[in-house]
Amino acid sequence: MDTQNSEKAAIKIQSWWRGNMVRRTLLHTALRAWVIQCWWRSMQAKMLEQRRRLALRLYTCQEWAVVKVQAQVRMWQARRRFLQARHAACIIQSHWRWHTSQTRGLIRGRYEVKASRLELDIEILLT
Repeated sequence: MDTQNSEKAAIKIQSWWRGNMVRRTLLHTALRAWVIQCWWRSMQAKMLEQRRRLALRLYTCQEWAVVKVQAQVRMWQARRRFLQARHAACIIQSHWRWHTSQTRGLIRGRYEVKASRLELDIEILLT
């Protein structure tokens, strides 16, 4: 009986040891799986952040392009209005100058430089 008891005790110790080894192996496996899962989640978060930044950068570039086009169109419109106003002012000025020359009279003149003296003849015609 003594050998039987020692066999049972040895079997108990062996089963306890195998149980500990299996539990330890399972624990290490679970820890390694957890580490891999944590790493994978962090990589997914990084990739998501990169995609979000890329989408934001693309959106920003498109918005700036739209703003630039709008600014160019507004500048073109303002320049066109300015040129139209300038053209209208030139027409008004030329008509006004013609009108004033017709109502005030004409100034006719000639000049000559002789030696060291200037001869100047001016005729003013008032109508």
